[in-house]
Amino acid sequence: MEDSLSRAFAALADPIRRDIVARLTADDATVTELAEPYDVSLQAVSKHLGVLEAAGLISRRRDGQQRWAHLEVDVFDLLTGWIDHHRRRAELRYQRLDAVLAEMSATDPETPE
Repeated sequence: MEDSLSRAFAALADPIRRDIVARLTADDATVTELAEPYDVSLQAVSKHLGVLEAAGLISRRRDGQQRWAHLEVDVFDLLTGWIDHHRRRAELRYQRLDAVLAEMSATDPETPE
C-alpha cells in the first residue's frame, strides 16, 4: 500500500532530492537552476523533480520555455505530525523508565547516590 506519507519519506530518502527541497525553501527555481550544483544531467534532475512532485512535495509550472519548481509546504504538516506523534510516544516511554529507575534507586540501599 502506497500512501502519501510513504511517498514523501521515500522521496526524501535521496540526498539530491533532500537538497532540492532545501533549496526550494528559499525560492522557486527552474530545472536548469536546480541542476547547476550536481554532476548529473538535466533529465536526471527532471526525474528527481518528478518523484518529488508525485510525493506532493513540489508542484511544477511552465512559463514559456522554462519549467519552474515550487515547494508545497502543506505536505510537511503530514511529515512533522507523524514524527512529532512518535517522538512524544518515545519520550513518554523514557519518562516512565526514568520513574521506575528513580523508584528502584530510592528503595535499594546498595544503589550509590
